[in-house]
Amino acid sequence: MGLQFEEDEFLACCGSTKFAKEMAKASPFSSLDEAVTAAREIWFNQVDVNAWLQAFSAHPQIGHSSSSSNATSAQWSKGEQATALATATNSSLQELSEWNAKYRQKFGFIFLICASGKSTDGILAELKKRYPNRPIAEFEIAAQEQMKITELRLVKLFSTKENVTSTCNKNPTLAKKVEDRVSVIGAHLTAASDASSVKKSQAPPRTRPPITTHVLDVSRGSPGAGIEVCLEMWKGPQPRPMFGESDVGGWVCQGSSTTDNDGRSGQLMSIVDVVNPGIYRINFNTGKYCPGGFFPYVSIVFEIRESQKWEHFHVPLLLSPFSFTTYRGS
Repeated sequence: MGLQFEEDEFLACCGSTKFAKEMAKASPFSSLDEAVTAAREIWFNQVDVNAWLQAFSAHPQIGHSSSSSNATSAQWSKGEQATALATATNSSLQELSEWNAKYRQKFGFIFLICASGKSTDGILAELKKRYPNRPIAEFEIAAQEQMKITELRLVKLFSTKENVTSTCNKNPTLAKKVEDRVSVIGAHLTAASDASSVKKSQAPPRTRPPITTHVLDVSRGSPGAGIEVCLEMWKGPQPRPMFGESDVGGWVCQGSSTTDNDGRSGQLMSIVDVVNPGIYRINFNTGKYCPGGFFPYVSIVFEIRESQKWEHFHVPLLLSPFSFTTYRGS
């Protein structure tokens, strides 16, 4: 029998009403891991850009009290900023406030970071590091930080649920499992992950293909919808394609689709726990999307190594009429 949660409980974990509704629909959950997996799927693949912005706006500026009408969210927010406030000085708070204002003016939304366990100086350093980012790249980073906060709060939600607490009190083994899960989440939020150390036992089952992409049209300030996308893998006679040499017959199609209204490509390959190491290429039919543009098509080539086969590879394309940019997401 799983645990049933209400929409307002999920709203305390993430300030997006769309996210909270979808999580409530997916409830009950048999375990915390199942809830976290559902939350990632909903946040990254089901809700829209407006839902992300709504969630961002529900957070207080670092160093300020929460004005959220959700008492639980306000209480958790205060706890998450405890380390920052404990290490703050008048000068560091002033500098943080000034940089927060600069950030908001540039990007249009509040600086978002999972503040749990972070000092004021550490938060300020991260803000300065992220400030030069392009708006679209920073938007993606903020969404990742929101997911970290949501995961941490899901741990709190499960641990404070009455029937979980009572069961744990009667079952020391289960209590230990909950404590271990809290430790794992905490470590994930306070330290950089080492991708090379990811093992099969640590990797949760995938809920989406291991390689995904989406297109953002910088010139229009909107997702690039209706673009044909094709994913290929190198199968040529040579170990890898070489610059200046013919690669006819070396690339084998793994899947194709067309970007949706949010610019996302959909399923380019099967959902598998382990992706085959090798060299991949994503092709975008930009010429059809923008006949008057500079690029008839755009190809992005990348390599997945043996140590990375458990990871997720998200390769967004930032497109404008005379340039394009890509970066590795998660």
